[in-house]
Amino acid sequence: MRIDSIKDVFFDLDHTLWDFDKNSKITFENIFTRVHPEVKIDSFIEHYIPINQACWKLYQFDKITHQQLRYDRLKMSFDAINYQISDIEIDHVAQEYIELLTENNHLFEGTFEILDYLNEKYRLHVITNGFAHVQVKKLTNAKLNPYFATVTNSEMAGVKKPNPIIFEYALDLAKAKKESSIMIGDSIEADVFGALDAGIDAIYFNESKQTVAQNIKQINHLLELKNYL
Repeated sequence: MRIDSIKDVFFDLDHTLWDFDKNSKITFENIFTRVHPEVKIDSFIEHYIPINQACWKLYQFDKITHQQLRYDRLKMSFDAINYQISDIEIDHVAQEYIELLTENNHLFEGTFEILDYLNEKYRLHVITNGFAHVQVKKLTNAKLNPYFATVTNSEMAGVKKPNPIIFEYALDLAKAKKESSIMIGDSIEADVFGALDAGIDAIYFNESKQTVAQNIKQINHLLELKNYL
């Protein structure tokens, strides 16, 4: 696909523009300081990050429900640090976490600069598997809304990335064509392979510098998108 033919650029949100891990840590520090001060936050986060990613992978393939995701990622993280906590308390933490998470809106370095740069040449969009009401708050509170012509979430589409239906839904909503669109995201499965399987070009935001096939377009920093677009 010719990059110079691109008209519509689709972004993932969490872990691509919105720094989920940093914002999560701040939120958990807020909660645990008040209600579970015995929890060692660094140890908890060390376990939570990979557990959360594993749970999201199950969720995106419909192997667990929304409620199971919210419970399992906390239960497994508390178990990993041998912290005794009741199911009722886990539910309280899960609820407060969702309520407070969007009060913290750290973005990846270069987010506004690259969006300003791209916004002059392309129409920008979001495709996210995140929970709709939470993602709306993130976009609003982080002052990202003005950049995006459309936002597609998995609840609207009825399926999650990498299912091709969500990409088709996003294209229809954006009135965009596959051959003039590109997807940018941090998940090699959901964002990159999902888009490619749907006939859309893709760039992998590989901030952690994972080893991937040489034919995959990738960046390690958002500003490196200038090398492609």
